[in-house]
Amino acid sequence: MTVCCRSTQRTTRGAVLSAALVGGLAIVSVFSVAARAADKPVAKVDGLMILESDLALAAEDLGGGPVEQNRDQLIGYLGDIAMGAKAATDAKIGDSEEFKRKLEHNRRKLLMEEYLTVEAKKAATPEAIKKLYDETVKSLPPEQEVRARHILLASEDEAKSVVARLGKGEDFAKLAAELSKDPGSGQTGGDLGFFTKERMVPEFSEAAFKLEVGALSAPVKSQFGWHVIKVDEKRTKPVPALDDVKDQIAQYLERKAQQDIVLALRAKVKIERLDQPEKKDEPKKP
Repeated sequence: MTVCCRSTQRTTRGAVLSAALVGGLAIVSVFSVAARAADKPVAKVDGLMILESDLALAAEDLGGGPVEQNRDQLIGYLGDIAMGAKAATDAKIGDSEEFKRKLEHNRRKLLMEEYLTVEAKKAATPEAIKKLYDETVKSLPPEQEVRARHILLASEDEAKSVVARLGKGEDFAKLAAELSKDPGSGQTGGDLGFFTKERMVPEFSEAAFKLEVGALSAPVKSQFGWHVIKVDEKRTKPVPALDDVKDQIAQYLERKAQQDIVLALRAKVKIERLDQPEKKDEPKKP
């Protein structure tokens, strides 16, 4: 990012755009023979088998890094858990009421998370993704972009000198590499790429968007110094292709589905507060 850029965070619909679920289900039957064969043993800890699928769960615990690049770490992590769990079992930690409460709490929490994950994925179908993409594209107003170069200088006199040299035919890119105080763009000939108006500080954007293609600006002052600007291209900002944003759209649809599911479940459940006195109905006013 160059020194003349103004950081903005704009979230739009277009841009916005794990354990198994148990509870009486015989989940083993859903796996194919090939899947079972792939879940091969990878280690033993005092006779306890660690399977390939266990590594994926361990990777989630440790931040979701790639399994293949962290196999030794993951196996060590699972080994520590196995040894600690065995020591806790020998110490009868699992027999305490406190542990049983924690176990039940985590069982419920895991069931809820898996239920929301499984059900939410049903909302992110290819058809739903395409529909939201099309609706969003239609609602987006056309937005202008400029591709410009600039040379950032410390004083107005230096900027005027550069304008004069450019007027005599010197190469903009060479002067930018030689003189620009902007480390982000100086070594690329001052090229800032395409940008929309709000991405730059106001003084810079106002000058750049008024210039015709190929034209040079007079010295422009901003909080960063003095700029000499050249506009290379102007265009209407292209709409991102569906393939480029479908993952973000799927995530949006899944998050929305999860919110809708929770709200629907809340509407069906009566919560009784036993830690507060029962509220009596207030008499109706005449």
